[in-house]
Amino acid sequence: MKNKSILIGAVAISIAAMLWGLDGVVLTPQLHNLDVSFVVFLLHLIPFLIMNTFLYKKYKNIKLLSRKEAVAIILVALFGGALGTISIVKALFLVNFQHLSIVILIQKLQPVFAIFLASVVLKEKLSRHYVLFGSIAIIASYILTFQFTIPSFDSANTNLYAVMFSLLAALSFGSSTVLSKVALQKLDFKTATFFRYGITSLIMLLITTANGHIIDFPTVTSNNWLILCLIGITTGSGALFLFYYGLKKVRAIISTVCELFFPLSAILFDYLINGYVLSPIQWGAVIVMIASILALNIQNAKRK
Repeated sequence: MKNKSILIGAVAISIAAMLWGLDGVVLTPQLHNLDVSFVVFLLHLIPFLIMNTFLYKKYKNIKLLSRKEAVAIILVALFGGALGTISIVKALFLVNFQHLSIVILIQKLQPVFAIFLASVVLKEKLSRHYVLFGSIAIIASYILTFQFTIPSFDSANTNLYAVMFSLLAALSFGSSTVLSKVALQKLDFKTATFFRYGITSLIMLLITTANGHIIDFPTVTSNNWLILCLIGITTGSGALFLFYYGLKKVRAIISTVCELFFPLSAILFDYLINGYVLSPIQWGAVIVMIASILALNIQNAKRK
């Protein structure tokens, strides 16, 4: 029975990871005709409205939160929801349907930032393994992106800016991971997800109103609405629910291995949909980067 539960959890996390890969390569880039902030607003608003139909009773849990926990979940929504999603969507739009898998792979540096931020916010001591594997992962991500060349800082070099936004996304999602440890002290994952989407929708409403894009609804095509709803139900909130469901059933190390389906599926989808193939040097960098991040996660799990 226990093995069956672990298997179900591992499958749930693997499916969620593959859905994220599908989202980054196939779905989100099809929204490139819309403003980035407006896209992120709708990507959170639609799932939040859907969740309200069956999670509306979760509002009563607000009174359970201390000031510290309330601030933490607002920051999770700000960094993991608003800033992180804006950054990765902007990065995907900048590459113009090219090198999509590279943008997604760079996002896998998230654990490097998460562990560093945990040492700052939660006062967790950094190990020598972090310095070693973290450095290797960062170097490998550079080779993956630029191989053995020095990037041009020309304003027309959109690939460079895409990489910078990908790194910002990884930093934002990493900080969200650390803050979630505080926010989840009194909330179950369903409630936390519900609040995160709601607060992020509010933040993005303010941003899109401020930049004048809240009136962009007439520019949304029927295909855009289809993709937005598909993301909201599947690769958005659906994948997040699957991920947390699986996380309850498996150890962190197993989860880390299952999450590798995210970058691997991104590479596969990028090849099948866009015909993009990584060079041998880039494949080597991918293997080194993923192995370093996997080792980093394993060492971090052993310390807990």
